[in-house]
Amino acid sequence: MTPLRINLEANDIPTHWYNIVADMPNAPLPPLGRDGKPVTPDAMSAIFPGPILEQEMSAQRWIPIPQEVRQIYAQWRPSPLCRALRLEQSLGTPAKIFYKYEGVSPAGSHKPNSAVPQAYYNKLAGTKRLTTETGAGQWGSSIAYAGQMFGLPVRVYMVKVSYQQKPFRRSMMQTWGAEVFASPTDRTQAGRTALAADPESPGSLGLAISEAVEEAAADPGVCYTLGSVLNHVLLHQTVIGLEAKKQLEKVGLYPDVIIGPCGGGSSFGGIAFPFLSDKIAGDKRAEKLRCVAVEPTSCPTLTKGAYAYDFGDVSGYTPIMKMYTLGHDFMPPGIHAGGLRYHGDSPLVSQLVHEKLLEALAVPQVATFAAGVDFARAEGIIPAPESCHAIRAVIDEALRCKATGEPKTILFNLTGHGHFDMGSFDRYLSGQLEDYEYPVEAIRASLKHLPQVG
Repeated sequence: MTPLRINLEANDIPTHWYNIVADMPNAPLPPLGRDGKPVTPDAMSAIFPGPILEQEMSAQRWIPIPQEVRQIYAQWRPSPLCRALRLEQSLGTPAKIFYKYEGVSPAGSHKPNSAVPQAYYNKLAGTKRLTTETGAGQWGSSIAYAGQMFGLPVRVYMVKVSYQQKPFRRSMMQTWGAEVFASPTDRTQAGRTALAADPESPGSLGLAISEAVEEAAADPGVCYTLGSVLNHVLLHQTVIGLEAKKQLEKVGLYPDVIIGPCGGGSSFGGIAFPFLSDKIAGDKRAEKLRCVAVEPTSCPTLTKGAYAYDFGDVSGYTPIMKMYTLGHDFMPPGIHAGGLRYHGDSPLVSQLVHEKLLEALAVPQVATFAAGVDFARAEGIIPAPESCHAIRAVIDEALRCKATGEPKTILFNLTGHGHFDMGSFDRYLSGQLEDYEYPVEAIRASLKHLPQVG
């Protein structure tokens, strides 16, 4: 029988990150400036250090992980791969369900996988302070932790609705020494503009990005960090999928379906890309592999957005990227999966969805919490609201296997625990949580403001 927990040793921590850019059937489209020309490294050096820019623009297949980063990874990596046997039994499915559990990190999620190398490379480059944005607070707490590991001060612009919903995430950041501000603030021009338009603005990731980028661009000693979307972040997260491949090999299995929550795309790319490389290479094991990105119906970027060039932030400070987008001034509702409230998506994930190498699915909020509660009652782990989106899709896939009799192997990314999200579960358990499907008309209105690219 397959063991319930498949472990690796410390020396199995990956020595290299995997860069899918090297194997994509079509080269990624470059980010553009306002002039419509590809952005140069020099143009981005105002907010990113040199080593990060090199990784962002690299097409090298394997990029070495510095020993200093691997030493800190060893605090929680390799993370366990677990079989959800009790969930399988409760569903009566012939499918085998496995989850890669990233909630064992100090910050309780997958985010330190990129926060640690970003802090390391900034320290190496002589950066004096880091700025960033955060939605649910998983990224903010992760970069606060990583900054503390390398002696770098961190300033976090936290989306206001999450700042209010998740006070203990804020406490985590402050415990690790970070300054935390509810975005929009009056500290930046982007924030003041937003407050002038709506003094009660709940904020958005795009707006918080604007504030963090504006501050970094104004001070040569400050660099910007981010927890998703860009190539180097997805690169760092591939430690998840690389470990999962090795763990499944130990028990002679290969996934038929890989499922992950998707906001900006980092955790989904992290688990899916190392397996997708097999499919691209023609590996027979991956011939029928499906990789499914799951997002909320209230922020349906991949499923209802336009595949177009757009800014990564509200104010247009970032380069223009080709991605699925709901429009850079899209203001999402205050759903409890704060990490999935982004208007755009990773350009790499977007291109691979557009080319039909990846799939996308949107699920409603109440059903995701129902799935999270079912998982907690079967497996004991209370999942983060973001992870609940993947669990919803996993349960639905497993029930289809029950109907067809197919004994599929399903792998999903349990991106973090929900210990700081119990207010959200309270609302679900008391029947106060509601579904919200973003109106098509509102999406169309937001998309009218896309930048014009020749």
